[in-house]
Amino acid sequence: MQIDVTGAKILFELPFGITITETQVNMWIVMAAIAAFCAWLTHGLKVRPESKRQIVAEFLVKTAENFVTGNMGKRWKWFTPYIAALFSLAMFSSLISLLGMYPPTSDLNTTVGWAIMTFILITFYKIKTNGVLGYAKGLTEPIFVMTPMNILGEIATPVSMAFRMFGNVASGTVVSALLYAALAALNNAVFGWLPGILGEMGEKLPILQLGIPAVLSLYFDVFSGVLQAFIFCMLTMLYIASAAEASD
Repeated sequence: MQIDVTGAKILFELPFGITITETQVNMWIVMAAIAAFCAWLTHGLKVRPESKRQIVAEFLVKTAENFVTGNMGKRWKWFTPYIAALFSLAMFSSLISLLGMYPPTSDLNTTVGWAIMTFILITFYKIKTNGVLGYAKGLTEPIFVMTPMNILGEIATPVSMAFRMFGNVASGTVVSALLYAALAALNNAVFGWLPGILGEMGEKLPILQLGIPAVLSLYFDVFSGVLQAFIFCMLTMLYIASAAEASD
């Protein structure tokens, strides 16, 4: 199985050098699962909720709206679908590793794509608020000599957002794999000295690999994955609201 430069397996090779990787397939699986879940939750809605499914749907929508308006203001309530979709994709793209699947957030292409979308929105609202000339003038402040540094500062925003999520998710996967391998070696060292069939059984049974990797997985896969999705969305909201604050 071939591996591309991002570490994802290449599943299919199409003409003209086009490849289909684990990242793309797993991301489509996540999107399909989220879409199916949303369709199930919103099927047969009533003016007054009569089912637990509709109550859960309304609770999720209200929570997402409060999350957005609490950080960006009530006039940004319409921005809720984008943030909710981004948070869902980021969270479940990390949690998919619990099923033994390659998490799309471990691929830098994924997080860079999200960061670029955020950067485009930030730039759009800066230009909408200040105009093209005002935006260009802002890059020269406080003095013209600072222009290169200001440009680097603009570019640093999506770069830092992309590498923050990618680094945390990818490092968790690497640490878990290294720990699992280390425990396997320790298991062989501890039980390998036993004589005869006891030693053979001790080496084959992953006694020391039970428990510890599962506990760490709760942090790296669950807590860290949800936390990084939250941070990414929080930064997205704060940057965009800050870019448009002059128009309030």
